[in-house]
Amino acid sequence: MPRALSPLEQKLNAFVAHLLPIPFQHKIVFVQHLRIMLKAGLSLVEALNILIQQTTNHKLKGILVEVLYNVEKGRSLSDVLRQYPKALPLIYTRMMAAGEASGTMETALLHIEEQMKRSHELASRIRGAMIYPCIIIIALVGIAFEMLYYVLPKLIVVFAEFEARLPLATRILIAVSNFVVAYGIWLLIGAVAFIVGFILLYRTEKFKTIIHRLILRFPIIGGITRKINCARFSSTLTSLLGSGISIIDAMKITSDVLINRPYRNMVIDATSRLKKGTELSKLLAVRPDLFPPMVTGMIGTGEKTGKIEELLAEVSAYYNEDVEKILKNLNTIIEPLIILFLGVVVAAMAIAVVMPMLTLTQNI
Repeated sequence: MPRALSPLEQKLNAFVAHLLPIPFQHKIVFVQHLRIMLKAGLSLVEALNILIQQTTNHKLKGILVEVLYNVEKGRSLSDVLRQYPKALPLIYTRMMAAGEASGTMETALLHIEEQMKRSHELASRIRGAMIYPCIIIIALVGIAFEMLYYVLPKLIVVFAEFEARLPLATRILIAVSNFVVAYGIWLLIGAVAFIVGFILLYRTEKFKTIIHRLILRFPIIGGITRKINCARFSSTLTSLLGSGISIIDAMKITSDVLINRPYRNMVIDATSRLKKGTELSKLLAVRPDLFPPMVTGMIGTGEKTGKIEELLAEVSAYYNEDVEKILKNLNTIIEPLIILFLGVVVAAMAIAVVMPMLTLTQNI
């Protein structure tokens, strides 16, 4: 039998759990179970009571207790949840509010669930695709530092004893090694300071916009970033319009979902101009580098036929499928480049070390 936790241990566990973020998967389960119970005929208060009992995340449970208290006082669920963006982001509470206003709460929850799953899957694929390159880069930097700091200084002593003129590649490598040995601590401090400074600067909107513009210009990453943002734009706008939210409000919410600043700024600008009656397709067509002709063409056709939601769904399906294929094959694309880079670095270091050894052997 496991030992029962003391009251102090229970409080410590609850405190630590409160500091941790709510896993996105728990949020999806919350929306999914709420939809199922409402569909089964349970009242909102009964459904929330059951969710409180079955939720294992202490932070989410505490929020649900507050939500239940306010719902019993007569407030709407979306209005209460709007105060807890960590439990459910603004985009989903807006969709929920639209469902409450139109009496289609179950449909709105279904749209929310589908959108959350798509966002979660996309974010998981992006993280998974970036793990391999990051590990290789970290390993490469570590090995290079170890070679320059520990291995090469011992070889330099051997080379110095023979007083022979060393090849240019070896002299360059020795100079780099001497620099790393002499200023290794300062290099480490400088690297940490650079990372901290970059993070602080990245929090500013101007610097973040500059970085995001540069990302869009990178050969491989730029194309992937465009497809990801087009996928998020179309899928989010589809879900919001399907929930009964007006096109202007839907555009405002969609701008918050887009991570890349040029895309976000473009959507915000288009939203302000949309209020004046300009067609969305014409506003987005101004930036073909962000929104390809296929996207603006499909939106334009939807505006003319009154089927913008359906055609946006087609665009969303196309880009989501395209992004999925790219992310699955990303390692296959990057792996040859990493191997080539590793080969060049290893070959250069090997030549710089082996050449003087061959020279010394011939002299002997």
